[in-house]
This record gives sequence, C-alpha cells and structure tokens, in this order.
Amino acid sequence: MLLTALSGIPNVHEGDDVAALLLDALGRGGLTLCDGDVVAVAQKIISKAEGRQVRLAEVTPTARAAELAAQAGKDPRLVELILRESVEVSRVRPGVIIVRHRLGFTSANAGIDRSNVQTGGGKEEAVLLLPVDPDASAARLRAALYAATGATAGVVITDSHGRP
Repeated sequence: MLLTALSGIPNVHEGDDVAALLLDALGRGGLTLCDGDVVAVAQKIISKAEGRQVRLAEVTPTARAAELAAQAGKDPRLVELILRESVEVSRVRPGVIIVRHRLGFTSANAGIDRSNVQTGGGKEEAVLLLPVDPDASAARLRAALYAATGATAGVVITDSHGRP
C-alpha cells in the first residue's frame, strides 16, 4: 500500500470543482489516477465546495438550544446548528454535546467544524457542517474523476473524528 498526500490544494470555496482541484494536484505531483486507486478527501473540502458553511450571525437559537448551551458552556447559535444536524442528544457536559447525527453516527457537536472556516471578510464567525449526503458526494466525485481519467477509483470522504 502506498499513501500519497497531494500538495497544493487551495482553500476551497462554494461551487469549486473538487475533481478539477484533485486532478491539478495529481498533475503537479507527477501522479496519475489508476484503476483500483482510492482517493480519500477531507470532509472539509467537500463541505466547503457544497456550501455547507453557516454564518453564526444568521442563526437564531431556539429555547432548547439556549438551555443546552447554558449546560455545555457553548454559543447558543452553535448549539442550534448541532440540534438541526442531529436526531437525538445523548449527553451534555461542559464543552461538549454528544449527539446521534442525522447521518446515523454518534459524535461530539454533530461534527460541526469551527477551525479554518473563513467568511468573506474574515470577521464573522462561521462554522462548517458535514455534507448533506456524503455517499452521493463521493459518487459524484468518483464519476467526475472517471470521466476525466478513465480510471475506476474509489472515493472516500473522511474526517478526523474517524467516520467515513
């Protein structure tokens, strides 16, 4: 098994063509996609390209979100998004809310990411939600890579919390 990190992937924005970005990075690295290769793509890249970034200023928390935010010591707007992305709250502790995500897995804070999320001017607080349907996102990316290269490669959308 050979693992190769692609360098030079730029900061991704809504509407960016992820397949084109990956193919450019492969080309710069002197690499070609081959049948049987597996491309692992960070969830953050897919979420950004699919417009899953939310400005916290645009979120109005419900009473339930405010209640849980007080228990967890979190921004009520963030907690509102956690609730919207979840089907069940399992546990609330200072600093963390454990939920059953709408995609079926259990995670802290519904997988919502606050790191390296930039808004237009960089002054507004924003977060990044997980893709709406990561399986469909992976299938679209796989089809685009196949159309461009003819290679039958697998695509995995992954995240640092270990859930594909």
